[in-house]
Amino acid sequence: MNNAELMAFVRKNPISVGCGTLALLLGAAVYFRSSEIPAAEADLLQKSAEADRHGSNLKAAAQLKEQLDALIAANKEIDSRVVRGGQIAINTQFFYKLSSETGVKLNDFRQASPAAPGKGPKTVFTPAGFTVSTSGSLEQLIDFLHRLEGGAHYCRVNLATVAAPTGNRTGPLTMTLNLELLGVP
Repeated sequence: MNNAELMAFVRKNPISVGCGTLALLLGAAVYFRSSEIPAAEADLLQKSAEADRHGSNLKAAAQLKEQLDALIAANKEIDSRVVRGGQIAINTQFFYKLSSETGVKLNDFRQASPAAPGKGPKTVFTPAGFTVSTSGSLEQLIDFLHRLEGGAHYCRVNLATVAAPTGNRTGPLTMTLNLELLGVP
């Protein structure tokens, strides 16, 4: 087939020749671009994951202001209820006030010296240890313990001992507490 016959064939069948040429061009494009498909799929997965993450961040951010306000309020509440380890006079006053409110007699009160910082991770809060010995009726001692545990400071009672006086069972009971109040150094 020479050039003249080829041109005559193209003029006679323009749609068939155009479709065939287009099919050849599309086949060549698919063949040469097929090596880029895995990279494009990986890029699509990465961008889809990033879009999902942004979407979830937008949903979570809708209540961010309210959550921040709640955290600030909770932090203020905690800060108002902790004791300062170095303020021995204020800590002593707390126990004397508690004993006068409940009617128990404060026999002995000692604040333990703060523990030396350990090798572990540094914490914001440290327990302030106290040893308290009181005497009074059973109702007064229970009221003292109840007010201590539900009072102005976060309290953990480590050891509690209640004893009746020997020989005089009608006398006041004695309660010795080993406790910790949540504090900051």
